[in-house]
Amino acid sequence: MKLRIASLREPISLEIRHVCVVGLGYVGLPAAAMFAKSGLNVTGVDVDERTVNAVNEGKVLIVEPGLAELVKGQVDAKRLIATLKPIPADAYIIAVPTPFRHDGTHAPDLSYIESAISSIAKSLKAGNLIVLESTSPVGTTAHIIEVLRSARPDLRMPAPEEAIEGDIDFAYSPERVIPGSTTTEIVTNARVIGGVTARGAKRAHDLYKNFVEGDCYITDDKTAEMVKLSENAFRDLNIAFANEISVLCDRFGIDVWEMIELANRHPRVSILSPGPGVGGHCISVDPWFLVAGAPDIARLIRTVREVNDFKPHYVYRTVEEMMQRHPHAHIACLGLSYKPDIDDFRESPALEIALRLNAKWPGRVVAVDPHGKELLERDHRAGALTLVSCSQAFERCGVVVCLVPHQEFRFMEKPDNKEIIDVAGIWAKQASEMHAREAMADVRSWTAA
Repeated sequence: MKLRIASLREPISLEIRHVCVVGLGYVGLPAAAMFAKSGLNVTGVDVDERTVNAVNEGKVLIVEPGLAELVKGQVDAKRLIATLKPIPADAYIIAVPTPFRHDGTHAPDLSYIESAISSIAKSLKAGNLIVLESTSPVGTTAHIIEVLRSARPDLRMPAPEEAIEGDIDFAYSPERVIPGSTTTEIVTNARVIGGVTARGAKRAHDLYKNFVEGDCYITDDKTAEMVKLSENAFRDLNIAFANEISVLCDRFGIDVWEMIELANRHPRVSILSPGPGVGGHCISVDPWFLVAGAPDIARLIRTVREVNDFKPHYVYRTVEEMMQRHPHAHIACLGLSYKPDIDDFRESPALEIALRLNAKWPGRVVAVDPHGKELLERDHRAGALTLVSCSQAFERCGVVVCLVPHQEFRFMEKPDNKEIIDVAGIWAKQASEMHAREAMADVRSWTAA
């Protein structure tokens, strides 16, 4: 869609020197720190008092390489502060969660975005720029304009269909980062800027170019929303293939890790590693927004979500079958986060499996995770789990379920006399590599003979 340049009602100041970032989580806090590092004054806003206090002390409550040093440097330089409520600024970045409803409908829950928009409404003035970063259903940026149109009738909102600029500019620009590399990727990755009008797109582009070194591509807001959802749905699709292949290999008695390694020798094949399901706040959530928006035609995306949502149930059932053969055994779950080497447990299939096993066999399930302390602080459900070290887990338990391949697990020696369910491939990969080396040695010996 070509963005149209529209007429102005009266001259307004478009200079941006002060940015207010609403939401100081895995996306908002790195963005706030980067804007501050670029020389802008930044106010971060969060409803969690612990988060606000931590930032103002130059600390962070999430594990992300380089983030603690970055935040402390900007707080010490007095370019970054945190508050519980928004204050007047030149630009507002909205980076709050967008979950789906856990009522069976998987409908998007926009209440966090609507609350964030309502919280800044009183502070708005002509010339402000609002950028939505939260991954959102198509049409969400247009929706927040209507929310503000009702909340602030004294300010004219843009009407791109009538080629009218407003007193407030709007854009949608989703993050494209991976936990564990956020402070690098937020700078180097390409970015999509979806402006509601041409002026909004240009202002958002210029704002992000304060620190983004990657290319910034301008489009309209709906296209940018669709881009983000499509990216995550594409990744969901590839993971679903790997997860379904792993279930099929299990049925046929095939080592899935060896099979994938051999299949990936094909020059045009790249099968991903399977796991216990799909977690995190993006891939496991965002495709449902497309399904909710067009349930009659988003058939493949729905099926992909169902395949990945089935995998935790399959893992649980596999453990249940193992326990039928060893009815008095204790169970160790290795890994609880949604992916390796991070402290993010949102929508984690590993955590759900561990909790479900603990509910079935209370007092006989222990869990190991390098970020277990952070989990206990954030998720009240985790209090039901007994967190121990690897050595303690191996000493207590006869059944070991490998769910997440954290770095500290990858080179562990496989315990003797244990029933192993290796969903993460921690020891299966080691066995496949050893098998491959032995096979090649046999081939060389045959050739020599």
